[in-house]
Amino acid sequence: MKLDIQAARSARPYSSKEYFGRVLWALASPLFRYSPRICFCWRRWLLRRFGATVGLGVHIYPSARVVIPWNLQIDDDAAVGEDVLIYNLGPVRIGARATISHRAHLCAGSHDYRDPSLPLLRLPITIASQVWVCTDAYVGPGVSVGEGAVVGAAAVCVRDVPAWTVVAGNPAAFVKHRELRGKAGA
Repeated sequence: MKLDIQAARSARPYSSKEYFGRVLWALASPLFRYSPRICFCWRRWLLRRFGATVGLGVHIYPSARVVIPWNLQIDDDAAVGEDVLIYNLGPVRIGARATISHRAHLCAGSHDYRDPSLPLLRLPITIASQVWVCTDAYVGPGVSVGEGAVVGAAAVCVRDVPAWTVVAGNPAAFVKHRELRGKAGA
């Protein structure tokens, strides 16, 4: 059996409305990318205009890249750092007070390698509240990272991460349980 590359290239995985929205977002993206670093309100407002659900106090930096805004939900007080790639072909949810550190990659899209025409898969990613996805980490399609978990620097998560654990490595593996010290917000 051979891959059907022609079928893969000619597939139309999005509706006309989605293609139109992606063109409009591409045209508006410089307004996001070249906004001053401190203009978090502006970037929240712009993402909302394109259908994203963005909570209060969200800090998303101008060099972060959101591929499809209407597939993004970011809850209150979350942060998305410099050069983060949110490849959200499928829905991506980032919980309250979660931090996605610089150069992390949330990839909610892939292809079904078992099918010769390689159809697009748009699988969701859920980053629960109080999660820290460290620098250069990768979270793959269909993965859920449980509340309070830490995905270590340069880790590759292709499976779900249990709540209040620390994972690291490629592929990401359990390192230890996460315990908070002190009283945050007290």
